[in-house]
Amino acid sequence: MEAKPPYGKLYLVNGKVITPHRIMSPGGVSVDGERIGHVFAMADANIPPKAMVIDVEGAWIIPGIIDMHIHGGGGADFMDASVKGLTKMAQIHAMGGTTTIIPTTLTSSDRELRAALDVFAQAKEEAVSGARLLGVHLEGPYFSHQQRGAQDPRYLKDPDPREYLEILDKYPFIMRVSAAPELPGALELGRELRKRGILAAMGHTDATYDEVLAAVEAGYTHMTHLYSGMAGVRRVNCYRVAGAVESGLLLDEVTVEVIADGKHLPAALLKLIYKCKGSQRMALCSDALAAAGMPEGRHRLGSGEDGQVILVEEGVGWLPDKSAFAGSVVTGSQLLRTMVELAEVPLIEAVKMATLTPAKILGIDGEMGSLDPGKYADIAVLAEDLSVLKTIVGGRVVYSRS
Repeated sequence: MEAKPPYGKLYLVNGKVITPHRIMSPGGVSVDGERIGHVFAMADANIPPKAMVIDVEGAWIIPGIIDMHIHGGGGADFMDASVKGLTKMAQIHAMGGTTTIIPTTLTSSDRELRAALDVFAQAKEEAVSGARLLGVHLEGPYFSHQQRGAQDPRYLKDPDPREYLEILDKYPFIMRVSAAPELPGALELGRELRKRGILAAMGHTDATYDEVLAAVEAGYTHMTHLYSGMAGVRRVNCYRVAGAVESGLLLDEVTVEVIADGKHLPAALLKLIYKCKGSQRMALCSDALAAAGMPEGRHRLGSGEDGQVILVEEGVGWLPDKSAFAGSVVTGSQLLRTMVELAEVPLIEAVKMATLTPAKILGIDGEMGSLDPGKYADIAVLAEDLSVLKTIVGGRVVYSRS
């Protein structure tokens, strides 16, 4: 994604530009090579005569969506360990306005995990087309059996430094790790992740409030898909004990992500999370499966060799017995639509939750996440109904509906 675009300067004009602080309308954005030049009001536009100009005709111009939790799309799963599959994922999600993805592993055998990581290194080196492949999210295998959801129980285990230190040393592009902090060895893992500057997230966890507090002290700062795969309040010897869900809502030190597909969480819970965390501590993610962008029916979660059969019905992925969701099948702009239409959040705040907030959580907000001069020219152009018209990654138009 570092290649120069085939033109010098690009101007997007006559749009409604969303910055973290305001909506500029009518406004535009200039692109200089792979970086943003400046944001301007049309009344102040000064466009060189030979510049390439795209008139968006009143459409929304927003920063490219950053999806920090994504398993697949277009029939491809990250665990397929295929450059072709990663390319397909990047292209499918670019069609949804997503410009940066963090491919996410599943609880699997050590051999399959390493194969997927090796292929990611290859794909990143080749700079596949579509959304940029920024880094990897290790989701598992250090999870609670009670809160495993669609994670394969055959491979769940406690954190072992002899195992994870080797993986972290070999694959420096690992950006985040999700684990259940109550497991033996999980606090040591959190301290190691903090030392390396890797995002430590609590997920698929049965932790109580006290266990979450200990995890925060050890370096965990984020919660993986709040409410999904985690325990809430329960009774212990007749006394009520707060769980991971309440801890995530209460603790200001903890950021959260939500699967905003309109299926995993109803409107009331989306509104509650937004009320408690605000747009600065609440990120949107898809948790998209390989089935994203595909017809409903039988699909798989994980690799073709060792994955699980899932069902996609009613716009969401299920385990075959429908005992739990297996993940979503949405792409970027649908997350915005869910928050605006279902949770009744202002669009400017929904955009922040899908762009600048995940960038800050991942520590990449100096390079992306908002339409600021000098940042990567990662931009999505949306119609009034929030469907995607164009997606631009590093100054290149990688998707155009027309």
